[in-house]
Amino acid sequence: MKAIIRTKYGPPEVLKLEEIEKPIIKENEILIKVHATSVTPMDYRARSGKLPLWPISKMMLGFWKPKQKILGTEVSGEVVEIGNDVKKYKIGDKVFGTGQSVYAEYFIATENSKLELMPDSMSFEQGASVTFGFISAIHFLKRIAKIQSGQTILINGASGGVGVFATQLANQFGAEVTGVCSTKNVNLVRSLGAKRVIDYTKANFTKEKNQKYNLIFDVVGKSSFSKCRKLLTKNGIYLNILCSFKLFIQMFWTSKIGKKKVITGIAEAGENLTLLKDLVESKKLQIIIDKIYPLEKIVDAHAYADKGHKVGSVVIKVI
Repeated sequence: MKAIIRTKYGPPEVLKLEEIEKPIIKENEILIKVHATSVTPMDYRARSGKLPLWPISKMMLGFWKPKQKILGTEVSGEVVEIGNDVKKYKIGDKVFGTGQSVYAEYFIATENSKLELMPDSMSFEQGASVTFGFISAIHFLKRIAKIQSGQTILINGASGGVGVFATQLANQFGAEVTGVCSTKNVNLVRSLGAKRVIDYTKANFTKEKNQKYNLIFDVVGKSSFSKCRKLLTKNGIYLNILCSFKLFIQMFWTSKIGKKKVITGIAEAGENLTLLKDLVESKKLQIIIDKIYPLEKIVDAHAYADKGHKVGSVVIKVI
């Protein structure tokens, strides 16, 4: 089968298209034929080796070279083989969610993998572009910050892979949303539910003087608690998905002292995939895809994502 292999950390060019053996499943496993995958922040950080909490991350992923040669976490595809012990899935099921080493024509999963059956209205390209952004957004907004109707929230990076879902979800939860994005994405962010939009090419949101927010959600990691602190309400929360030692120290410190809080961390899929499926089926969630690349052009896909200006998701079409 075709797969994208990397034997070292580095720029997009370390990704090579190669032929490798098709995996063989065990009794409790399923084989999924990959139709589409994507380029998430996890993928390009793991590729480059520029990882958050790098000593811990490198211990897990490999200090000098990657332990896992095949990248890819977000996926959609079709079940083509099942082990004798598998009850949850059948051959022909179309699934989406997260997996390991999905930059390939096939990958192995189990019944406990973070996968969900695809709605009929969802394309494979859409299925491969929703999980990371949605799960990150719902985790921080609902589970962590416990967002409430009537609250004010600023989303920095409102047109990105996480931002497009954070904007929609915050609006659906009844919050008043201010989105931060570039000029070309202002209308898109408004259409997703933002009441106010700040064009960062024309204004620095951290310089606002007469605006307070219950929540500031930095989904691109380009602000800081020190710059945003004055914009938070008395019990306001600063959320940042870019894990770092500095943020963890600030999170610990603000949990002990003061009322304004810093929260960071990593989201897990869990039961939120079912909610995601329900929202897609009920047409309450807009899926934004910036570009679609064939597997053979994965270097170009990563190079584009590396620029940091993608709108929604960058998808890789395998079939």
